[in-house]
Amino acid sequence: MREQLFEQFESALRALLGEAGDPGALPEFALEAPRSPDHGDFACNAAMLLAKRLRRPPRDIAEQLVALLPEHGDRVHRAQVAGPGFVNVWLAGERWHELLGRVLEEGGSFGHSSIGEGQRVQVEFVSANPTGPLTLGHGRQGVLGDVIATLLEANGFDVTREYYFNNGGRQMRLLGDSVRARYLELLGSAAPPPEELLGDSEAQWPEEIDGLPVVFPRDGYQGAYITDLAQGLRDEYGDALADPEDPDIFKRTAEEVIFAAIRKTLDTVGITFDVYSNESDLYSEGRIEETLGDLRGKGLVYDKDEAVWLKATDLGLDRDRVLVKRTGEPTYLLPDIAYHREKFRRKFDVVLDVQGADHFEQFPFVRKAAAALDCPEERMELVMHQFVTLTRGGEQVKQSTRRATYVTVDELVADVGVDVFRFFMVRRRAESHLDFDLDVAKDKDWKKNPAYRVQYAHARTFGIERKATEKGVAMPERTSIDVSPLTLPEEIELLKKLSEFPEIVNQAALTREPHHLAYYAEDLAGLWNPYVQDGSNHRVLGDDEALTNARLGLVLGVRTVLANALGLLGISAPEHM
Repeated sequence: MREQLFEQFESALRALLGEAGDPGALPEFALEAPRSPDHGDFACNAAMLLAKRLRRPPRDIAEQLVALLPEHGDRVHRAQVAGPGFVNVWLAGERWHELLGRVLEEGGSFGHSSIGEGQRVQVEFVSANPTGPLTLGHGRQGVLGDVIATLLEANGFDVTREYYFNNGGRQMRLLGDSVRARYLELLGSAAPPPEELLGDSEAQWPEEIDGLPVVFPRDGYQGAYITDLAQGLRDEYGDALADPEDPDIFKRTAEEVIFAAIRKTLDTVGITFDVYSNESDLYSEGRIEETLGDLRGKGLVYDKDEAVWLKATDLGLDRDRVLVKRTGEPTYLLPDIAYHREKFRRKFDVVLDVQGADHFEQFPFVRKAAAALDCPEERMELVMHQFVTLTRGGEQVKQSTRRATYVTVDELVADVGVDVFRFFMVRRRAESHLDFDLDVAKDKDWKKNPAYRVQYAHARTFGIERKATEKGVAMPERTSIDVSPLTLPEEIELLKKLSEFPEIVNQAALTREPHHLAYYAEDLAGLWNPYVQDGSNHRVLGDDEALTNARLGLVLGVRTVLANALGLLGISAPEHM
């Protein structure tokens, strides 16, 4: 509906500018629903945008626009000038009725579009290194990335979901060393410090467990899962790994086992990937060396203090960054640059990174360096999300990632369920801190739990259908419903809300802000549940056959849009609750 009205305004504006002898482009005006229904169905700000250009008061321009609108379409029932120069419009009631017909006709495809047809988008998300179970931050990122990808697909984009992880470098060595230390502890032996850390007193500390001294990396990985990995190796190899021929077996086994667990967790919450990439492949394929050489060839690399530096200040950034440490080991920055370069070599039109706030500082360096290697900077995007905290009884649940005393995605999903987990993770703006209220999330009352409130609204449509069946009233055919009897203000309000869905899906995809879809679903449920609750004024199955038929059509329309919204969010749309 908004799109059609937008076209009517565009046509009227062209005529207005033509009368003024101005052949220029139309202003980028907004057409939005006012906060108060008393101010109309939509408000347009075009007149104020043209005031300076036409050298006329905005209200005068708005008056002219009001006069021109009827000549360029029949969607506007009434229009008037408001405030400093807004044009408020009211649509005729039958326009909203036509909208419901479109909902019923399009069904599961209502809200979808083809605006992204022919464009390939890579969405990289989660990308957690296989060093431990997925944290709540990874869980939030997973849901955000998954819903963004689904929204893009709903708008016609060809989307590739990708998971990239760093399986080289210090973190993975620390993981292997941590497992090795616990393995030797299980054998009753002390773990000597790794050879590369000998003499580095800051890199490890002596720890005593049950009277047994164990040298453990200072930043080593804690938690029961490390001991479980060590126990698995002991069960399989006995004490044969006390002095192994293959010292990488600890790291390699840990990576395989942990990554298998990560994939299982993602599968549980309904997240799948098309491609898995890793840092090691970039090394084996020579991409790291190639990227460093090409940066050096462009004069963007220099050597200092036995390290190799990116001349980032030449790229407009505030400081230079180390690419290769004095030990000869690359920092994460270099493989990240190489990886982003590979994305565009794979012919993606847009690459979209969904990352946590801890990556915010890194991304500009990756983007600028990749752009210097002829990657289109404007087509590298970052969706950054803030951290997740848990509260219970109004108090924050204390967590520590380093000490492995955090709540994992598996634990939280087991506690609240997949649907609630996904809904809560996506219902706030990504850039905002997410306070996950366990008391609300575990509450089964639909009036208190927003996820259940939306699902309950959907289930109620099936409850009405079951009652209709009991009374011998057949559900109407979607293509033959006369909805003109829907005249109550609350019914028109529901129709207006249904009409917003395509724009919500479109804008949520293009702005990479899936929380708008969750808000929309809550708003629609917030209109529908009270409507159904008020049986005296909104009786669906009444004596008036025409009104019953129309209201059953509204039931089907609300069901369709709620199901489509929940589907895009990756949440089930139940028939019973």
